[in-house]
Amino acid sequence: MEFDTLINATVTLLVTIDPIGLAPLFLALTAGMDRATRTQIALRGILISTGLLVMFALAGMTILDLFGITMPAFRIAGGLLLFWLAFEMVYEKRQERKQETTDRAVVSHEEAKHIAVFPLAIPLIAGPGAISATVLLSTEMSSPIERSALIGVILALMVLCMVVFMLAERLDHILGDTGRMVLTRLLGVILAALSVQFVADGILAFMAAPTA
Repeated sequence: MEFDTLINATVTLLVTIDPIGLAPLFLALTAGMDRATRTQIALRGILISTGLLVMFALAGMTILDLFGITMPAFRIAGGLLLFWLAFEMVYEKRQERKQETTDRAVVSHEEAKHIAVFPLAIPLIAGPGAISATVLLSTEMSSPIERSALIGVILALMVLCMVVFMLAERLDHILGDTGRMVLTRLLGVILAALSVQFVADGILAFMAAPTA
């Protein structure tokens, strides 16, 4: 397995999941809750998100075949989706959309386990962008060793999310509004470049495919 492939997978998933950007939203979701309840919500949300992303990493192509979707088509569609996500990050639309999703959630101790599923696990952590990126990467990392490495990247990022959630309050104060703005825009530009590469690869695959 090439080192560049592993780096590409890590950067792509890191940007689409955006653990740092989730920190203030996690704080908003769990406002007024004690540390034990926050930990329970974070852990449950992480476990659900991990299960979803690992499932798409292992069976992404099977799911696409079930609906008759070719890989070049999914590369282009996924690349366009990731590009839109990058556009939202650069122009701060993504954070506004996530905040709206967070604001719609009813926060109470009785519904803590439901909050872990929605909106924390879906769509804040394992959203359309992360799922699309996972399926795209799984096609590029198709050997058992590469697929294991992809799952390892997913697990590592989920651990990072858990750490960020546990340090969310402190991290939010350290970064401040300016720090979050700079980081989000920088990651958005990187994701835009990666998404263009996905689209280009999909178009080339279409052109190289044999005609009937």
